Amino acid sequence: MASHSSEDACQDSAALSLSDLESLHHVRSRSASFSSAGSSGRLQLRQRVAQLMACVEDISSDDEINEEVSRTLDEAFLIWGKKLKDKWQEFRLHLVTWNVGTASPPPDVSSLLQLDSLGTTMDMYVIGLQEVNSKITNFLSDLAFDDPWSIFLMTVLSPLGYIKLSSVRMQGLLLLIFVKHVHLPFIRDLHTQFTRTGLYGYWGNKGGVTIRMSLYGHTVCFMNCHLPAHMENTEQRLDDFEKILEMQFEGENIPSALEHDVLFWFGDLNFRIADYGIHFVRESINNKRYNLLWEKDQLNMAKKKEAFLQEFIEGPLHFKPTYKFDLYSDVYDTSEKKRKPAWTDRILWRVKNLCQHAPKGGEFSEEQQTISVTLNNYVSHMSYGISDHKPVTGTFGLELKPLVSEPLVTLSPEGEWSAEHDVLINYSAVPEFPSSAWDWIGLFKVTFKHVNDYVTYSWVEDDEISSNKDGKQVYMSAAEIPDVGGEFLLCYYSNNLQSVVGISQPFQIQPNRTLIGKELPQEENSWMQRSDNLESHDEF
Repeated sequence: MASHSSEDACQDSAALSLSDLESLHHVRSRSASFSSAGSSGRLQLRQRVAQLMACVEDISSDDEINEEVSRTLDEAFLIWGKKLKDKWQEFRLHLVTWNVGTASPPPDVSSLLQLDSLGTTMDMYVIGLQEVNSKITNFLSDLAFDDPWSIFLMTVLSPLGYIKLSSVRMQGLLLLIFVKHVHLPFIRDLHTQFTRTGLYGYWGNKGGVTIRMSLYGHTVCFMNCHLPAHMENTEQRLDDFEKILEMQFEGENIPSALEHDVLFWFGDLNFRIADYGIHFVRESINNKRYNLLWEKDQLNMAKKKEAFLQEFIEGPLHFKPTYKFDLYSDVYDTSEKKRKPAWTDRILWRVKNLCQHAPKGGEFSEEQQTISVTLNNYVSHMSYGISDHKPVTGTFGLELKPLVSEPLVTLSPEGEWSAEHDVLINYSAVPEFPSSAWDWIGLFKVTFKHVNDYVTYSWVEDDEISSNKDGKQVYMSAAEIPDVGGEFLLCYYSNNLQSVVGISQPFQIQPNRTLIGKELPQEENSWMQRSDNLESHDEF
């Protein structure tokens, strides 16, 4: 009887072909208005696949049809894989949290930022620091100029094609975000916020600083916190974090922290290891039996009791507790206090859709399944000893379906540029772009550090020389272009959106040959010679 059913199924599915399997994609990619038809189509396709599975039971390995079916399925999987690749992309994120104990930056951060890794480069760096030197003289200086940590990290990352996207500081708390140039037009709605919790909310030695954004249409929030210290202050830590969550962007036309598609929470959270004595804790660490300590970690304990924490995810603590060490060593506190080691420095995240109940049928719609977070690496870095904390990093893959795939503004240099004559910029904007008379187009070196690190700029309205339905042209004076030439790019900055909404491909500006070696300032002349030497070296 079973054999007869299989034969019937095979006959019913004789028409199953590559086109049937391709229809899987078409069914899934329909808009919401066709959701009921899509559900029916999926049901029919599942029935056909079930029939095919019944046929497979009766196909022998040496049967000619076996090879044909295998080949057809292989082609179908290739098509489906290509469609998935076209629709989704992986955004690589490296997140750092480090209580630097008022210290200056170390000589090298290559291993901390995985710059010496042979793997795929990061798309974004998120760096959260606590206890940055905030003595009054240092803090006032940092208000007028960039702080030493920001300058140091920009110096490290800008030659690699990263720009400082945003930063926010509250006394010793500092949050910095660096991103590859190519992503700039797809990062919008940038906002920063800080919340004081020290001295009943009047002092910023403790609290949280936040940067939120729309990343390819998905709302993402990064929250760097420094919570109260000491073993007995667990409840105070939880109260302060809840307060920070509630107060971020309060009263602004911005989603609350918990309403973002993805929320990253990290910092010196100061949770300790309860109950166990210092000797048991140190012995467990020496034997690398960290799992013996997990159940008494105050944050792990709180996650089991506090509903708002249960939605946060953390990777396994397969590394030594990161506090408290003697400076420039991997030896735990040998002072009179002999602090008990603890995992004070943590990185957690929360994906909004995972915190909601799945709809009937147990499946999220395609619209809901547009972003996911995968933790690839969660480690501490024992080689850094400038403070009594070891830095912790988390490397993530954000699998996302871009909801924004086209820049608001497309721009490019007109023809070949030379420092010897005036030049033109072509640009066009999408119809819905909210342009402003205060918008400008900046000329940047390819290694620019932040949006204000331009060489020169043109106002899009004041310097406009032509306009038609296909686009506009803006003028830039040769007097503003560096005589030495070099590699540059153009960025369109929107005043209304307070962000870069368009960026050109890198291009060359030919130097002013009439001035080379004559009137160039000594610094520019030596730079030109170095550039020529590099070009000569590249030829070999």
